[in-house]
Amino acid sequence: MEKMFCLGLVMGMVGGALLVANSYKARTLVKKSQSEVMDKVNEMMDEKLQSMNQKAEGESGKAKK
Repeated sequence: MEKMFCLGLVMGMVGGALLVANSYKARTLVKKSQSEVMDKVNEMMDEKLQSMNQKAEGESGKAKK
């Protein structure tokens, strides 16, 4: 059962890769989706870094007092 699942998964990935490789519309859609995901990840990381910096500044301000 597990072997059949893995085989189906691999076949689906190969089929999807062939579809994207041979279709201009699919290729542009994949590139657009990848760029959107990367933009969202970058925004989330920027927010996390800002909150960490604010937290560090707050702790250093407490330590000086």
